[in-house]
Amino acid sequence: MAAPGWLTPRRRSATARSVLAGEASAEAARKTALTGPEGPAQAGTEEADAELLAALEAVEGPTEPVFPVAGDDLAAAFFDLDNTVMQGAAIFHFGRGLYKREFFRRRELARFAWQQAWFRLAGVEDPEHMQDARDSALSIVKGHKVSELMAIGEEIYDEYMAERIWPGTRALAQAHLDAGQKVWLVTAAPVETATIIARRLGLTGALGTVAESVDGVYTGRLVGEPLHGPAKAEAVRALAAAEGLELERCAAYSDSHNDIPMLSLVGHPYAINPDTKLRKHARINDWRLRDYRTGRKAVKVGVPAAAGVGAIAGGAAAAIALHRRRK
Repeated sequence: MAAPGWLTPRRRSATARSVLAGEASAEAARKTALTGPEGPAQAGTEEADAELLAALEAVEGPTEPVFPVAGDDLAAAFFDLDNTVMQGAAIFHFGRGLYKREFFRRRELARFAWQQAWFRLAGVEDPEHMQDARDSALSIVKGHKVSELMAIGEEIYDEYMAERIWPGTRALAQAHLDAGQKVWLVTAAPVETATIIARRLGLTGALGTVAESVDGVYTGRLVGEPLHGPAKAEAVRALAAAEGLELERCAAYSDSHNDIPMLSLVGHPYAINPDTKLRKHARINDWRLRDYRTGRKAVKVGVPAAAGVGAIAGGAAAAIALHRRRK
């Protein structure tokens, strides 16, 4: 008996909509990027320096060539956000903040949570379910000013996200900045949210899902599709072309098998906190692994690889729990 279609993994290739989404994200990222690769100065401490050295030693090993290469301005690093840089899903934390500010009702929260839970259980993108989820999320911000959501996003970062950054991954990003390279977040979360997080971490900028706006007001439509799977790869490809980067010299970091298209673009991919499928793929392809969830030492399995993750459906379980607490 054949398994239901939603239980059978399917590979997605780039479509016209994913190419459009990637190009729009790259354009938005360049507009909001910091002028230099180093970003705002971060307060240094002996503990932070020790963590950075430990992280690099664990990933690179004493016999590996020094990486990243200092002064290589043809290289950059691309970091997935959810469960790679930050614990949990940015889109859910942002949703919590909007719910707290009464942007939507409990009924809408429950519906959104169910849509996200279905996606995580299915593991594939059914077009009808994905469209329904997109419509629900976009209806929340429709008619609101972009500047309003950006201001609220700054508050939400402080409330829910700042303490959820993985120190180990942050240290890896800092190593690229210290080498004079640009560092970009790549996520299915809204590009405005991703840009706030990148700025707070001192990174160069962010590639994220672009929601259409007219005269600074959200229309309730996307440009292309969510930056997920192949769309992430298209965004990285477009940004690299615009920035004059050589992808073979770039690095990417991610926790999800959904980001394999993006990870496969770069010469130095890394699997960070990997899911089962990505861990298996990384071992087969001699990609490096690092798991900050358990404190285990990095498993060295070859050259670097990884970047990205489908963030649009990341926080379902937490959303359901929050809904129950609100009852």
